Amino acid sequence: MGRSYQNRKESMAKTAAAKTKVYSRFAREIYMCAKSGGTDPDGNLSLRAMLERAKKSQVPSHVIDKAIEKAKGGGGEDFATARYEGYGPGNCMVIVECLTDNPNRTFGDVRLCFTKTKARIGTQGSVSHMFDHCAILSIAGNDEDTVLEALLNADVDVTDIENEDGHITVFVPHTEYAKARQAIRGAFKDIEFEVDEIQFVPQSSATVSGEDAQMFEKFMDMLNELDDVQNVYHNAVFED
Repeated sequence: MGRSYQNRKESMAKTAAAKTKVYSRFAREIYMCAKSGGTDPDGNLSLRAMLERAKKSQVPSHVIDKAIEKAKGGGGEDFATARYEGYGPGNCMVIVECLTDNPNRTFGDVRLCFTKTKARIGTQGSVSHMFDHCAILSIAGNDEDTVLEALLNADVDVTDIENEDGHITVFVPHTEYAKARQAIRGAFKDIEFEVDEIQFVPQSSATVSGEDAQMFEKFMDMLNELDDVQNVYHNAVFED
């Protein structure tokens, strides 16, 4: 992939939300992980990773416990994933990920965000082919060889690995996330992941400036206000 993670990180964005939004997002994801794979983190690696991320984001224990208890009950909301794609202000590419219990409502809400900011919602696949859907795992250290050996021994398809400024960052296909995470955990006991996410990373960037930049800010604010929106990815970069 070639470029440093920090450069790539600057060319994309996820929703920047208030704490209550962050808590709600994690609660839904924890509930979904627990409901689909079981409520025991030792037997559900996806749930274990989600709980670690939630704690790192300072999600209160009562929020986490409530989500797991709800999943144990077997009832509650029936959330489904939904992904919308299109072109935002300045013709940048945008992917909006949602968890929803009412797809028709969510589609209408997201579409309104596009239409009110002179953006265009597209069909599924219209822009996602211009993003790499990958898991990103980053740890402190310089032992790149040990990380790579652990991943290869676990038969992980490594897309890229970077060693910069005392941090090793690994990029793997999103389908290899759990396997890669477990391999690194096995090679480095008690390691803390500084980045531990599945993301859509843009393959190119689009410069957004002037009125388009102002409209893009409005666009993001509107999306952030929607409870069903979990993550927003884009390839916009802004002129100073």
